[in-house]
This record gives sequence, structure tokens and C-alpha cells, in this order.
Amino acid sequence: MGEYSGPVNAVSKHAQVKLRDFAMSFPGATEHTPWGEIACKVNGKVFVFLSCHTRGFSMSVKLPQSRADALDNDFAQPTGYGLGKSGWVTCSFQPGLEPPYDLMKEWIEESYRTIAPPKFVHALDTGEPVPAKKSKAAKPKRKTARPAAKKPRAAGRGTKPRHGPRQR
Repeated sequence: MGEYSGPVNAVSKHAQVKLRDFAMSFPGATEHTPWGEIACKVNGKVFVFLSCHTRGFSMSVKLPQSRADALDNDFAQPTGYGLGKSGWVTCSFQPGLEPPYDLMKEWIEESYRTIAPPKFVHALDTGEPVPAKKSKAAKPKRKTARPAAKKPRAAGRGTKPRHGPRQR
């Protein structure tokens, strides 16, 4: 991870924070920080990676509708690690260069809508809260039938231990 050491450019950090705040405004969004990046997730699935380091700022999003248009930009390329084959695009900006925020926000929203379950997208569109999960504990427990007690064996048949070879 030596490539990420050193001072981070203030413009790159500002871009990361601004776009992180936008992504976190979506219903159900949570923040995680694997590998020193910010990963914004919904329902446990990442919809945007935001990275700030000495080489600048980068953002990765899943763009099923606008992928081809996004890749026409010099700052965009298919995401590595095989994610590009699944529609992920990474936008990279040199230190000191501000990304086109309006375009980045559109792409973050497209990625969110692609990844989020319908109830979260509905909440985004209507402003209504996301319905709470139904608790498994709320369901009454079903009684299980107990096995019947074993009946004692009838006396005389198979109750005496055998000693020695069996007789015919």
C-alpha cells in the first residue's frame, strides 16, 4: 500500500467528502472503509467506491444504462478486477482537478438504483421511509410434536440375554 502514502491533495479530499455525503443521503445507505477506500452500500451491496490518495481522486460505480457514454470520457475506464465486465466504471482525476460533480452525482444515483432493492428505490422516489423489516421473533413459535414414549417389550420374547452360540 506504499502508493497511497504521502499527503493527499485538498481538492481530491473535498471531492471524496462531497460525493460521499451525496451517496450517504440515499435511503438505507451505509458507509464502510475497506482497503482505505470509502464504500457506500445499500442492503449490504456496494453502489459506489470513493478513493482519495496521492495520485488524486477516483470513483467506481455500476452504470448499466450510461456505461458506453461514460467510457467516452478521458477520465473513465472499465473498473479492474473483472468488475468492468459487469458494468462498473472507474473515474480517475489527477490531484487538484475537480470532477464534474453533477455528472458524478447522476452516476452515483444510477448505480444506487441498479443495486438497491425496490423498496429503497421507492423510498428515494417518494420520500417515504423504508418499510421496517419484519421481525422473525414476532412470529409465534410452532409447537412440535413430542415423540411417543417407547412401549415396553413383551416379557419372554427377546428379553433374555444370549450366552454362547445361537441354537436352532
